[in-house]
Amino acid sequence: MNWNDCVERHNTHSVKWSFSDEEIIPMCIADMDFQVSEAITEAMKDKAKHGIYGYTTFSERYFHNIQMWWEKRHGLKVDKEWISFSPGIIPGMNILLGILTEPGDGVIVQDPVYYPFYSTIENHGCTVMKNTLTYEEGIYSMDFEDLESKAKDPKTKVLILCSPHNPVGRVWTRQELERVAEICLEHDVWVISDEMHGDLVFEGTVHHPIFSIDEKLQQRSILCAAPSKTFNIAGLQTSILMIPNKELRETYEAKLLSFGLSRPNAFGVEGTIAAYEQGEPWLNDLLMYLEENLRFAVNYLKENIPSVKPVVPEATHLIWLDCSDLGMEHEELFEFFLVEAKIKFDEGYKFGPSGSKFVRMNIACPRERLNLALRRMDEAVLRKRVEDRASSV
Repeated sequence: MNWNDCVERHNTHSVKWSFSDEEIIPMCIADMDFQVSEAITEAMKDKAKHGIYGYTTFSERYFHNIQMWWEKRHGLKVDKEWISFSPGIIPGMNILLGILTEPGDGVIVQDPVYYPFYSTIENHGCTVMKNTLTYEEGIYSMDFEDLESKAKDPKTKVLILCSPHNPVGRVWTRQELERVAEICLEHDVWVISDEMHGDLVFEGTVHHPIFSIDEKLQQRSILCAAPSKTFNIAGLQTSILMIPNKELRETYEAKLLSFGLSRPNAFGVEGTIAAYEQGEPWLNDLLMYLEENLRFAVNYLKENIPSVKPVVPEATHLIWLDCSDLGMEHEELFEFFLVEAKIKFDEGYKFGPSGSKFVRMNIACPRERLNLALRRMDEAVLRKRVEDRASSV
């Protein structure tokens, strides 16, 4: 695999690359500018050659490979019965919240956080309860006192946990997750754990699946996962919801059926099997390249653009950039990079008010492209500094 190959993505129906201005470098949207593993490509070819793409179901091989993957990579034994389907994590969360909440109930999120969580909660007439992460000296951590205060509220029904956290890149420690479990069990709060980035954990850090923390919590939690972020196959729309609670699982699957969403994409099943069955060597190489990109970006920013401070992630292919020293926030900050540097980042304010002076940068791209984006940032910030000095004279 040539990770430095700048594969052309314009005019390929890519959301990330769908700009009329082809000068813009998209460092947004959490998909990668790398071709998938050869195993997945061959599985797609074989399915295409078969020539029949009818209604599709799941095989024993599909379930077996999901089980084997989670046991090997994360030490988690998954019962086959727990495994349910969703075309995406957010559709699955919407169905779950429709089951677990009533209008007016509270749902906790730990902001700044993946912004579709907000609309998912509001879709059901629920109140977004922000358990804002604390940010000190470039490190984010949970505010457990505030979490418990919100969990105590009788209207609070669910915590949506982002683990590893998007966008700040924290991999929660076992101790942190044990405290989360303790609080949620004590106050009868369900946990929906988004573990989409659980495979993209850097060396020296361990991802702890929510089910591994406390057996009691298994009956009060749902684990959301997928091969999409790990293997860059989000377009195949095959996500996994693990639901140990039998009553909830049966209700969820009945709702899925009623919405006509219970059948997977024909290519999605084949892609999932190929990814989990043969994709591990590709993933291990990917993680090494991402760590190199991370070091490159962090070092460049520290040496050349000290006014943009990276929150160094423990997982994901994303860097949360603290731009407080630039003196801009909200839409102005996003537009500055888009117009002056021709780079599209994810707008920090969308992740919550505490993200108004941040942007999110996707580093899952060839080093040449990453280097170009960093140089453009450097030049744009330098021009701004010169202009600010001139205007103050």
